[in-house]
Amino acid sequence: MVFPDKVYDVLKWIAIVALPALATFISIISKIWGWPDLGVSISQTITAIGVLVGALLGISAISYKGDAEK
Repeated sequence: MVFPDKVYDVLKWIAIVALPALATFISIISKIWGWPDLGVSISQTITAIGVLVGALLGISAISYKGDAEK
């Protein structure tokens, strides 16, 4: 699975910057608003999505390097 360059760049930004920032924001805001259990569930879900996106990007990068060496 190899993503086009633009898709790869967007997904990489989402995985490295956007999802961790969003998970942290929700975790903190949920404590302020008195929803600690909901905030933990949501931030853990966002973190899991980030790990999945990162893994797919890693597979794509390995596939790309393998194809480039041929």
